[in-house]
Amino acid sequence: MRKLAIGIAASGALALTGLVAPTASAATTPNLVFSDVTVNNGKAVTVGTAATVKVPVTYTLTRPSDLTVDYKTTFAGVLLYRGTLSRMANEIDPEAVPTCTTTATTDTTVTESCKEILAIDPAASLYSASDATAWKAAGLYSTIAQDDDDSDGHISLGYDYDAWGPLGSGVQIKRAAKLTADAAPEPVKKGATLTVTGKLTRADWDSGRYTGYVSQKATLQFRAKGASSYTTVKTVTSGTGGVLRTTTKATKDGYYRYTFTGTTTTGSATAAGDYVDVR
Repeated sequence: MRKLAIGIAASGALALTGLVAPTASAATTPNLVFSDVTVNNGKAVTVGTAATVKVPVTYTLTRPSDLTVDYKTTFAGVLLYRGTLSRMANEIDPEAVPTCTTTATTDTTVTESCKEILAIDPAASLYSASDATAWKAAGLYSTIAQDDDDSDGHISLGYDYDAWGPLGSGVQIKRAAKLTADAAPEPVKKGATLTVTGKLTRADWDSGRYTGYVSQKATLQFRAKGASSYTTVKTVTSGTGGVLRTTTKATKDGYYRYTFTGTTTTGSATAAGDYVDVR
């Protein structure tokens, strides 16, 4: 069983509700071609624990000229999935109607340039660390036939679903990271030892919280008062709970911070600079 990216409310309005659909009949498969699929402008998507991330998708759709996609009883779009097309471990479906502009026509086909938004709500779409991986894109087409007039003692709901994939290069979904920095003591005598602590955490979609990211390299940086850029001081490895701790000599007034470049599963992060008054 798989989720279907289109449902029809009793009023007949479009409502993309994630209905459960059986495998579509091959006899109903239309001749659709999805091409030039680009997700998030080719960049990774970083998701935290609360905010919904809107991901732009562009693609070209070529369909038979006699096939109508009205987004009322028929729907076409692009979804994201991981796993295989026949056994999706997870999927993110479009939740709104794409915007399509006709770019070419022939006697038998219509070609359209389409844009859509995939909304990634971490609470509803991402369930575990396994979701921090490379996702694939697939084109989908679904149809629905609904009779909800029960005056004759009968109602019906029928739908078909077709999907094509993987398409394009897909997209990497990453866990958002957070980073802190605190230099002490403040103020400090020139030449004395400063201890700079911090914490590296990342989104845990299973618990809905940020948890420590251990055994990761973070860079301690310093920016002198009045300067416009930071310079690297040293590299520090996060310990239990993502804790960072190191020492350095206080030489002049300025700001200390940690930076983290990210990994294949986790986004980058930069702590706010902590100002130290050197006397």
